[in-house]
Parts: sequence; structure tokens; C-alpha cells
Amino acid sequence: MKSLYDFIVKPLGETYDNTINIDDTKLILNNNVESFKFVNNYAEVISTPLMLETPVNVGDIILVHHNVFRRWYDMKGKQKNGRAFFVDDLYFVSIDQVYLYKNKNGFNPFGDRCFVKPIKSKNVLDNEKEQSLVGILKIGNSSLEALGINQGDLVGFKPNSEFDFLINKERLYCMKSNDIVLRYERKGDEEEYNPSWAESS
Repeated sequence: MKSLYDFIVKPLGETYDNTINIDDTKLILNNNVESFKFVNNYAEVISTPLMLETPVNVGDIILVHHNVFRRWYDMKGKQKNGRAFFVDDLYFVSIDQVYLYKNKNGFNPFGDRCFVKPIKSKNVLDNEKEQSLVGILKIGNSSLEALGINQGDLVGFKPNSEFDFLINKERLYCMKSNDIVLRYERKGDEEEYNPSWAESS
């Protein structure tokens, strides 16, 4: 069973990831299926595209767009699967909906995607806990490396280019290579910011 241009995947776990554990107690954060924040983003690859060559193999885990497993209600209030649904627990995922893949070598960027960790704000007069538009490159890619921007570098990125994912209990911003606009010299006092809810998920 293969699709010409799409991956066929199944969700890794449930289609929604809306619980966290606090002191051995499971807390349900949301029961609204339309909220994209709580849709599961991890999938196991069942088959790869027939007409496209990718580094992803059957059995790899991929990080996908939040709309892949998202459900919705029709005008009669009946819950429906999204357009990515195929059959049983299988879904189609187009190549532009894949951001990261995990194999025996760990996490790897897919295409021109990269991931940045926000840093704590040093402005004591600001209520924001993280510094705006600046972070540490956690998962880079070959196009950034060609520009001399490597994992661990302090980078600046475009406004509204980032959207967050939880990866190994770390909140990371996913963006494209051309959203990275600056590489700063590190002073050594930059502190990564990870909200407490991410660590308990």
C-alpha cells in the first residue's frame, strides 16, 4: 500500500495529546477537538511516497502538521475526521506537512526546517519570560550549515515565523531556514527557557 506523493502514517499514541502528569496525577487540559494546540503531532511511517525520494524510511517517527489528526464538527454537530484521514487509523501526510523525523540516529530535520530553543529574557521591567525573536539553534540543517550557522549558535529570526512543538519535553520553535536572519556572538550568559508545563507533559 503506497501513495504516489504522500506518506501513509498512523498516530503515535492517541490522535490528541491533552493530558499532563503532575505529581503522579493525570490532568486533562482540554476536551475540545477543534483546538489545534492539543492535537498529537507524532506519527509512525507506514509507507513512503512512491514518486518522491526522501531520507525517511518505513518505521521512522515523524513530526507532522497539527491538522493531520485534527477532528472537527459538521453543521449537525457530528464529529468528523479531517481530510488527511485514509482508513482505520491511517492518514495521508503530504511532504510539506513533515518537519522532523526520528530514526536510530535520533532526530533529524526534514527539508528546510530547523528548530530553535527560546532563551530567558534579561529585561526585569518586562513581564515576558523569554526574549523576543532570539534563541539557540537546537536542530539545524545543511543549508544553514553552508551559511556557517550551526547547532548551538545564538540566532535571530523573523516575527511570526515560529510555531512551537514539544520534543523530548522541550518546547522548540519550528521554522524554515530563511526565517533565520542573524547569528549573534554568544556571551555565555544565555539561559534556555523551557516552561514548566512542557517538562511535565
